[in-house]
Amino acid sequence: MTALRNTLLVLLTIAFAGRAAAAEKLVVSGVADPSQLVPVSIEGYSGEALSVLRFDLEVAGCKITGAEEAVLRISGNNGPNLVGRVTDRNRASLLAKEYTGGSLRLQAHTFADDIVALLGRQGIARTKIAFKAEQGQNSEICVADYDGHNAILVTQDHTITRDPTWVPGRRVLYYTSYKAGNPDVYVHDLQSGTRRAFARYPGMNAGAVASPDGRRVALVLSKGGSPDIYVCDADGGNLRQLTRTREDESSPCWSPDGRTICFNSKSGGRAALYLISAEGGSMRRLRTDGAINCTEPDWSPDGKTIVFTANMGGFQICTVPAGGGSVTSLVAGEDPSWASNSRTVIFTRNRVKGRGVVSLLDVPTKQTKDIQQTSGSCSQPCWAR
Repeated sequence: MTALRNTLLVLLTIAFAGRAAAAEKLVVSGVADPSQLVPVSIEGYSGEALSVLRFDLEVAGCKITGAEEAVLRISGNNGPNLVGRVTDRNRASLLAKEYTGGSLRLQAHTFADDIVALLGRQGIARTKIAFKAEQGQNSEICVADYDGHNAILVTQDHTITRDPTWVPGRRVLYYTSYKAGNPDVYVHDLQSGTRRAFARYPGMNAGAVASPDGRRVALVLSKGGSPDIYVCDADGGNLRQLTRTREDESSPCWSPDGRTICFNSKSGGRAALYLISAEGGSMRRLRTDGAINCTEPDWSPDGKTIVFTANMGGFQICTVPAGGGSVTSLVAGEDPSWASNSRTVIFTRNRVKGRGVVSLLDVPTKQTKDIQQTSGSCSQPCWAR
């Protein structure tokens, strides 16, 4: 009954929007339970266009079904340009558009984002990701479309290179490389192709992540003894030490307002999540009721939720309210990173025969889709936002 009620709510909202739609842009507000898959049908497409549409819509929490069951009926063709139409169950038009320019794959991604917008959700089909790709004993940094297509190698260091993170709103990456024989942090401008050493202190330099405004960087340095959390300006100046424990700290991430940093520490004897002001002060343990051995936090862009990895006899992707509380366990995996829509997470699916596979998770429905894999083992994905 719940699923039927939610479906009816969507139908009624779409029907209302259709009648009111003198405007070109129709928005169906998200009144339905977001944990329910939205049934949609697809007709008229073939090959790459059909594959892209199916993938994008399933990642967005839709279920591809027959026309009779569908809430949204998607039809059109893919030649020479992609033509897209969306109607409701009563054949009322919600969208009709021809997509031109760029590749057929890009046109299909753009159409998928427009369909997702009809559900009152933010489309992410044209976003980028970065990840670590293992090549024998070495690893390099790759950048790709969010579905893994069009992957390119950013580094060719022929050593261990890891932990890519994006500067928000820019095509710039931070990552750690052993190129000079020590774990050092580098910053790489993808547009100019230039890179430079960002942190090269004695000991470990790792885990760099830019603040939401890109003006500061949090990172992990062991130059004082054990690995601690530090913050500095984007030019590397004004370095300040935030934590001072004998145990290891790691995996810093910023709150969306840039005021707080969440990180992992073993100062309580077991790996747990902690919060600290970006200006310094006391560290406070974040309640994660129902989870132990918590690491790798990432703060959702809407500020409401922190996703992290818990090791409870196997790695699990979990979420907890940003203020702490009861944990929701989602799927087996590690290395979670939020998309800009605060709904989708990219992560490394538990390794099978030692090979990491990068996958996408629609958090409310727990529906997962593996991205196009490059050769070798892939892990540590990070979403540009």
